[in-house]
Amino acid sequence: MIRDRCKNLSFIAHRENDMRELEYPFDGEEILKKSKKIKRALLEERTDFLEKRIAVLGGSTTHDIIRILELFLLDQGIRPVFYESEYAQYWQDVMFDNPLLVEFAPDLIFIHTSNRNVTAYPDMQDTEARVEELLSEQYEHFQVMWEKIADTYHCPVIQNNFEYPFYRLLGNQEAVYLQGRIRFLNRLNEKFYQYAREHENFYIHDLHYLSASYGLDKWADPLYWHMYKYACCMQAIPAFAYNLSNVIKAVFGKNKKALVLDLDNTLWGGVVGDDGPENLEIGQETPMGQVYSEFQGYLKSQKEIGVMLTVNSKNEYDNAIAGLNHPEGTLKPEDFVIVKANWEPKSSNINAIAQELNILLDSLVFVDDNPAEREIVRAQAPGVKAPEIGTPEQYIRVLDHGGFFEVTTLSEDDRKRNEMYRANQERSRQQERFADYHEYLLSLEMQGTIRPFEAVYMARIAQLTNKSNQFNLTTRRYTQSDIEAFAANQGYITLYGKLADKFGDNGVVSVVIGRVGSMEDVAVYRQGERPAPVSDGDVLHLELWLMSCRVLKRDMEYAMMDSVVEAALDRGVKTIMGYYYPTAKNAMVKEFYRDMGFEKTEETDMGVTIWRFVIPENYSKKNTVIAVNGKGESNEQGRSI
Repeated sequence: MIRDRCKNLSFIAHRENDMRELEYPFDGEEILKKSKKIKRALLEERTDFLEKRIAVLGGSTTHDIIRILELFLLDQGIRPVFYESEYAQYWQDVMFDNPLLVEFAPDLIFIHTSNRNVTAYPDMQDTEARVEELLSEQYEHFQVMWEKIADTYHCPVIQNNFEYPFYRLLGNQEAVYLQGRIRFLNRLNEKFYQYAREHENFYIHDLHYLSASYGLDKWADPLYWHMYKYACCMQAIPAFAYNLSNVIKAVFGKNKKALVLDLDNTLWGGVVGDDGPENLEIGQETPMGQVYSEFQGYLKSQKEIGVMLTVNSKNEYDNAIAGLNHPEGTLKPEDFVIVKANWEPKSSNINAIAQELNILLDSLVFVDDNPAEREIVRAQAPGVKAPEIGTPEQYIRVLDHGGFFEVTTLSEDDRKRNEMYRANQERSRQQERFADYHEYLLSLEMQGTIRPFEAVYMARIAQLTNKSNQFNLTTRRYTQSDIEAFAANQGYITLYGKLADKFGDNGVVSVVIGRVGSMEDVAVYRQGERPAPVSDGDVLHLELWLMSCRVLKRDMEYAMMDSVVEAALDRGVKTIMGYYYPTAKNAMVKEFYRDMGFEKTEETDMGVTIWRFVIPENYSKKNTVIAVNGKGESNEQGRSI
């Protein structure tokens, strides 16, 4: 495990042009033909994969789905190990505890069922009561399986919904009559959606939309079912696998975070510096103006789900602002976290945007109508996605189908992300007015809340463990089920930290997970593994310490350290061990434990460092600028420290 982490240091992010064949829009048939070659190239291209065990439980043939899904996941930075059920044994594997599945211990389970797995549809003579009975039977068949997975495997589940059948016995009334199959499937789907709304770690893979988008007549070609027991035609498998990979990478924290947008002929028609803002093509007066207006509306909606919007335009700044203030425009200057309008290379601006947002280049998606600019950015800003967006009428479809910002959970922090980063800019401007940094921090009037994990924040904590790369000492990734298990286990000390100031609330920004054990456990941690939990011990091993980069240099780490010490003393523990596992992205915290007062006791050939902190009798708190309280949300699991 450690060897794989450290290989990351040699990873070169630049992607060869021939590997862009996995980016949407792609040629599915070429991917099917060249899958072995593509896989070899992906494995040679990088070594910093996140390894995950994925169980595929199929109601139809799944071998080729797995073959192509692996390619898209490798491209997303996830190296999957697969368990594949026998044909149509998805339910039996779960309900009868298949020993192979139990031993596999999946990190995620995907249930690949389709309308072919609905065992009973209404007949024309069935009464309303009988139809309701059939609906309950079909739903409960799945529900009991989902509950068993939750109880046994404690991992995320992705479940297909149902696509429409390839024929309509009742024609256009199929969705109207009680006995219609389309009506029956719509109602069954709605029950699936309600379950997803009420249960965390359960996600729908939208087979219904995917089949409609692909074309139902082609998708549901019955030849492929009767010949090979495929739920869709062979040619649709890449589209299926790509869509599924977007859900999986989102579950494991591989989503992008921000859009970097060109202006001229991207957000509007025309060149604002030449044509003037009054002559830009946007609004309802012309067909193309409507296209650009619809695109701006789509981007505005992206902002509302937490995607940060930035501008990167070769323009005079005043001209860019004038264009954004066009009366027919949906997006205004205040909708953007950063506006870079100058004559610098766009790749330089992108690097500056990443630095100002404190995020990595691979968190950015660059949208520009100019293919030359896209190619330069790919070469000069490695890791940035620069999709082939086509003509203006295609912009929305390409970005939307690209799945860069796939939603699995939508937290309040997500909705407020643009607001939070704009507040960070206000903090930066305030800092410029202070000669003394300590005085600046005091001027922010920061309020911190540090508490054991609580139910209301479990999703956000899990999200942080999968998203945080730079300020992350061990880069361990956890699902929400894992986080809930840590909170309930007496062998662990868990802490989350929230930070607010006079400019706004940053939400949950820091997470610490520590396991109580003994000094003998160091040998296991040295190898990057984790010992089994115990109920007591005299050493606290810090298995995870991370912080959102949007609160860097705000002394939140000192406040967390004070709380870790206090929680350890409450457990009668006076020795704290910290571990740093190097990756290509977390070099900034290489000496973090030294700054916290730890003593380095060991450094391995692979760059792993081990640190020890013996709590002194007269421990003096390190935080002097954040007012910390332990008051959190109401929850039985947490207590104030």
